Amino acid sequence: MIFSEIIEHLQIRLSQPLPGLTAHLRMASESRLRWLMEGMDPSKAKKSGVLVLMYPVGGDTNIVLIQRPDYEGMHGGQVSLPGGKREESDANLIETALRETQEELGVLPHTVSIIGTLSELYIPPSNYLVLPVVGFTSERPAFFPDPIEVEKIIEVSIGQLSDPKFKIVKEITVHGYTLSAPCYTMNGATIWGATAMILAELEQVIRSS
Repeated sequence: MIFSEIIEHLQIRLSQPLPGLTAHLRMASESRLRWLMEGMDPSKAKKSGVLVLMYPVGGDTNIVLIQRPDYEGMHGGQVSLPGGKREESDANLIETALRETQEELGVLPHTVSIIGTLSELYIPPSNYLVLPVVGFTSERPAFFPDPIEVEKIIEVSIGQLSDPKFKIVKEITVHGYTLSAPCYTMNGATIWGATAMILAELEQVIRSS
């Protein structure tokens, strides 16, 4: 589908029931499956919002991701969607996602049209409950990454998400622990964990009628 068709499809589809866990499990790591079996409890989780920002580039529809700088925290060096923790000044998690995207990438909130949201996703290691917000701009934004929060910008196309050649299962080492995880491998980036699970749901929603 071309960009306008994808946006029109999502405007309808995101108002309907979402696949949620069914889609998430397609890209869930072995640690995620173990946590599910043990019974995850997100009732006391911190709230956060991330932005799935789509825009046209040539004949493709792209999404922007960011690679975090290496640091000792839980998600240092990982590839993620722009976003972060809700602040008290945020009216809602949509505002959180837009504010964080402006801080990290310099994209002004008023330039982004919000379509809807995907399913919330709990991240046990950091105790965050994440709401993926889906939005678009009519052209590729000018990105001004914050060097403290963004090591690299990674742009991927919607078509790559559904192409099997960009999906592998990989052994990943995090803080000395090695686990097996399904990944997207696109444009030099390895995308796994919560970000891959969110993209898996987006992929399924776009492909569904």
